[in-house]
Amino acid sequence: MWLLSIAKHQHLPIKQFAKIRMASSLKGPFTTLKDTSLIKHQTFIDGKWTGSRSGEVITVKNPATSEDLGTVPELDIQDTKAAINAASQAFRTWSKTTAKHRHDVLKKLYDLMIENTEDLAKIITLENGKPLAEAKGEHTYSASFIEWFAEEAIRTYGEVIPSPFPDIRNVVIKQPIGVCALLTPWNFPSAMITRKIGPALAAGCTVVIKPPAETPYSCLALVELANRAGVPPGVINVITTNKNVSAVGKELCESKIVKKISFTGSTPVAKILMTQAATNLKKVSFEAGGNAPFVVFDDADIEKAVQGAIASKFRASGQTCVCANRIYVQTSVYAEFASRLADEVSKFKVGDGLEEGTTHGPLIHDKAVEKVESHVADAVSGGAEVLIGGQRIEGPGTFFQPTVISNVSKDAKLTCEETFGPVAGLIPFETEGEVIKLCNESEVGLAGYFFARDIGRIWRVAEALEVGMVGVNTGLISQAVIPFGGIKESGIGREGGPHGIDEYMETKFIAFGGLAQS
Repeated sequence: MWLLSIAKHQHLPIKQFAKIRMASSLKGPFTTLKDTSLIKHQTFIDGKWTGSRSGEVITVKNPATSEDLGTVPELDIQDTKAAINAASQAFRTWSKTTAKHRHDVLKKLYDLMIENTEDLAKIITLENGKPLAEAKGEHTYSASFIEWFAEEAIRTYGEVIPSPFPDIRNVVIKQPIGVCALLTPWNFPSAMITRKIGPALAAGCTVVIKPPAETPYSCLALVELANRAGVPPGVINVITTNKNVSAVGKELCESKIVKKISFTGSTPVAKILMTQAATNLKKVSFEAGGNAPFVVFDDADIEKAVQGAIASKFRASGQTCVCANRIYVQTSVYAEFASRLADEVSKFKVGDGLEEGTTHGPLIHDKAVEKVESHVADAVSGGAEVLIGGQRIEGPGTFFQPTVISNVSKDAKLTCEETFGPVAGLIPFETEGEVIKLCNESEVGLAGYFFARDIGRIWRVAEALEVGMVGVNTGLISQAVIPFGGIKESGIGREGGPHGIDEYMETKFIAFGGLAQS
């Protein structure tokens, strides 16, 4: 195991992150779990743990150590069709259960998640790399979706609409849409599962989950708990795949049995899936790419702005869709903000998430590191200055130094591409109008953040930002109770909150005639 800590060099222009060899406390990847039966090396179809028809497997690695965690089946189109058919059969009965019954089952799942907090958090850390404290935070966030949608199950209200005709009564009801395909990312291996299965199951839908090949174990552990909670066979099915991911995705989108696609991932992939789903006008909801602006105005509380930037930019080592990607700082406070931010980043301890004291973990794989390296190199070639970090950390795992770069040009890759790494690029600006224009130049619009104290400015900027979610004087916005989603090329639909369950339901109008008084 490696623990990476900061070595402060007073005479170097760039502070470097040194690495220290630490003895491993693990004798095996999952042996410290209290309940090792949560670890499944098979997939789950029609209530049974099973392998692939081909016998092929996917090797899952710990990004902090490069060690193998285990293998899961490499499924193909035929396996996918079997999962879809199982979900279709189960829908016939699950959709007819009462909302109270579905509420009770989801509440049991929530209770089991809380009982197994330590194990589920360790699984997140082992396969994703985020520090254990952060993994526990994700787990709490993940469980909150199950709790929230358990309660929403019994609140799928209809309507009675007054009719202009005396013999007609207008009623609107909501019904589950059918089999849903859920495609999830690796950066939140637990929370992105529950954010989708929570509303789907609450509505009365059945699901086929395609978890990421990098982090399948969290999904499989949650499915094991759902099985224990009493979710019937066929209601939840899992397709693990890597080599066949394009073919599996196409099958899910083009299948006439599947009625809904929910996807979290990049904008280019969302466009492919939308095109495929259009073959039968399937209902879709996409939470796609982000390029979040983070603005510090001259009237901001600088200390709070620094802490907000750290929370937004460096959570999960910068690997979140809503993390700050472009940090604009008004010129009068630019130097102070840059200095304070670099000083705080210098206190980070980067390493294996299971080691005590680690604040930030690795990137998910080598490709992620290479992208971050290219963004830093591009910024520096355009005249930017690295204040701290800026380099890959050699050795086991896929680590990159937490980085702060000043005077980034307005057309650098950092400003127009999602970095998905621990790099804070600072860009100076002069006026409110100028920075709003810069913020809105992006083709995507998921989240945006700004720090200010003038109430007039707060309202103007919050309304002007072309994003689906705005954080005012905070760098953290994610909650189960809010409508999470973006505008422009950041996606379609909303997840969470009172609107989330509607994505999994159809609205049906019924006119009752012949009711005129005799």
